[in-house]
Amino acid sequence: MSTAAELAAAYSHCEAVTRSQAGNFYYGIRLLPGERRRAMCAVYAFARRVDDIGDGALATHEKLRLLDGEARALAAIGLAGSQAAPGERPDGAADAPQRRPDAPAADLVMVALADTQRRFPLPAGVLGELIDGVRMDVAGATYEEFDELVVYCRRVAGAIGRVCLAIFGLRAEEAAAPAEAERLADELGVALQLTNILRDVREDAENGRVYLPGTELRRFGVLVADERPPQSEAAAELLAALASAAHDASTGADEAEQRERLAALVRFECERAREWFDRGITLTGMLDRRSAACVLAMAGIYRRLLERIDAHPEEVARRRVSLPAHEKAWVAARGMLGVRA
Repeated sequence: MSTAAELAAAYSHCEAVTRSQAGNFYYGIRLLPGERRRAMCAVYAFARRVDDIGDGALATHEKLRLLDGEARALAAIGLAGSQAAPGERPDGAADAPQRRPDAPAADLVMVALADTQRRFPLPAGVLGELIDGVRMDVAGATYEEFDELVVYCRRVAGAIGRVCLAIFGLRAEEAAAPAEAERLADELGVALQLTNILRDVREDAENGRVYLPGTELRRFGVLVADERPPQSEAAAELLAALASAAHDASTGADEAEQRERLAALVRFECERAREWFDRGITLTGMLDRRSAACVLAMAGIYRRLLERIDAHPEEVARRRVSLPAHEKAWVAARGMLGVRA
């Protein structure tokens, strides 16, 4: 257990990380009541740290060592104390025991996450799925079929959706259907991750990664590589295809054809992501007003991003597509009113 001051510092750190780095999610997270908002920030700060390990410049063996350390930290949290009393706040827990003066400095993210686990029924092992998903990145996993990609999406995004659901809780009349709520949270997480993949397709290719299924890249003629080539080769070919498609309409026939092939692929992927959104967003009907507003804001921002990509598919070949801050704020405000973007 940590002192009240340590908990306050830990949550403050996690909120700062979320506010500065969660460009889309924070618009929804800040709509939550204080205790839930702090808990969501603790989860985000942990997920951000794990993602940063996977995306960093360290050698593969060093990344895997660090991920193993995060997994051990999660295991330790699973053995920590009982759930805190209802209403106990990190800035006012009068009965928190004192740390020994000679004890080592605490990991602020894990302090906040451990307290979150005491307050909310976080599903056991689910954040470990996130680590497994990042291990797939580190190992250079490739995806020939969409079903293979779904496994990855469920680990890195669906798992987060299920953790968030534990923080949100269900309305009393929906409490008898937790499995259905978990399924919807998982599907919404997959929808968000599919949108991320489309948004970041060029950046990922520049970093030697390809997430779009190989069978679909070949079906639409964007790639011609043999089945399941090394990821580095697939990324190089995809980057060349994106560079060709990124030229404006005044260029030659080859570039125009590549642009049309890419547009057809992107629109196909957008339609599939839209189906995952349509299923997952029904989760909001099972949540209280503030939690539903959070989900509507976060999912709404990603849904509008998806629609922008669908309307201008050639843009993913040129840059990372994004929404302006005023549009995100507008979506969040509509979420607070219970309106889907």
